[in-house]
Amino acid sequence: MLKHLWILGLAVAEASAQAPSERATARLTREIRHEVLILPYYDIFDWVTFRLDGYKVVLSGYVSRPTLKADVERVVKKVEGVESVTNRIEVLPLSPNDDRIRQAVFNAIYRFPTLQRYSLRARQPIHIIVKNGNVSIVNLQARGVPGVFDVKNNLAVEK
Repeated sequence: MLKHLWILGLAVAEASAQAPSERATARLTREIRHEVLILPYYDIFDWVTFRLDGYKVVLSGYVSRPTLKADVERVVKKVEGVESVTNRIEVLPLSPNDDRIRQAVFNAIYRFPTLQRYSLRARQPIHIIVKNGNVSIVNLQARGVPGVFDVKNNLAVEK
C-alpha cells in the first residue's frame, strides 16, 4: 500500500511540473491582466507587464507608488493556478519635476485632436512613464514638452 501511495505522489508531482495547456495559459493571462487593471491605483502613469513561465509569473514594468508594486504581486499570487511570482517591477523615483512632466505630457497627448477620444475612456490606452525627466511609452507630442530630456517610443497597439 505504501508503495502505491509513493507512486501516486510521484505521478502528481510530474503532472504539476508539466507546462500548462494553451487554454490554461490563455486563462491565466486573461485573469492576471484583469486583476492588474482593476487595481484602484493603477493608472496611466504605471505600466506593468508579465511573462508566464509555466505556472510561474514574472512581473516587470514601472509603477509610480511603492505600494502598487506590492499590490500587483499580491493580486497576481491570488490568481488560481499561479504557483509563484517574481516581482521585477521598478518603482519610479519620487520627483516633483517628473510629476510636472507627467501632467504636461498627458495634456500634450490627450489634447491632441486625433487622440482626444481616448481621454474619455475609463482606462486611457496610452501610458506615460517618466523617470528622471525621461519619457517612455509615448512619442506623440511628448517631445514638445519643456523639461523632457528624451522620449522612447515603446507604444504597442493592443488587439
